Amino acid sequence: MAVNDIGIEEAVEKQYSPDGDVIRIEDLWRTYDMGGEQQVQALRGVSLRIRHNEYVAIMGPSGSGKSTLMNLIGCLDTPTQGRYWLNGQLVSELDDDQLARIRNKEIGFVFQTFNLLARATALHNVELPLIYNGTPADLRIESARAALAAVGLEARMHHKPNELSGGQRQRVAIARALVNHPSIILADEPTGNLDSKTGQEIMALFDHLHAGGNTIVLVTHELDIAEYAHRIVHIRDGQIFSDQPAHRAAN
Repeated sequence: MAVNDIGIEEAVEKQYSPDGDVIRIEDLWRTYDMGGEQQVQALRGVSLRIRHNEYVAIMGPSGSGKSTLMNLIGCLDTPTQGRYWLNGQLVSELDDDQLARIRNKEIGFVFQTFNLLARATALHNVELPLIYNGTPADLRIESARAALAAVGLEARMHHKPNELSGGQRQRVAIARALVNHPSIILADEPTGNLDSKTGQEIMALFDHLHAGGNTIVLVTHELDIAEYAHRIVHIRDGQIFSDQPAHRAAN
């Protein structure tokens, strides 16, 4: 359909989020059909804005809807209703192939379980997003080396995951998240498999990345981890219960 057929204003609205937010969510619903006439409303009209270089934690108990919201923000799922702009693009209306390209380009994922290839070196694990998007080999290696250096692991780039500590594995995962220079880093319980001391080191690294200009969205159920962020969004029963500065940011 041509722009003239739908009008210039509507075309602009479909492509660009107002005010230049990195994330803008409006009235987002996610309903799951459980068979028969039974439905579960995982999200109920969530609206949320996250600007460039914000550091936001999303908190909530099991079943609150925080994981569903994370999956929608990460373009791993699509909403039943509502609109979601990521870096100016209305991603809530994209198909699966388009969402896969957005995930590769715009989102750096950090998971609790690291999600590294066991038989691949740290360097190759970090290269993977660049392999998927067709980056030439020499540029891939250069970018992966730089990402590992940014997390303090340049000297371990040829080690495989079983030769690294838990904290080092998570640093590799963070380097992989950084390598494409994404619009957001989306971290799901990034310290969940780490001891408290190593967890503090990883959160200090996120502080460093945020100070360097990265936009970070942290999903956690632990308040002490959430308070590393500058803003905490509490989800309850599929809705935003509160949205306020974190304790350390407020002081």
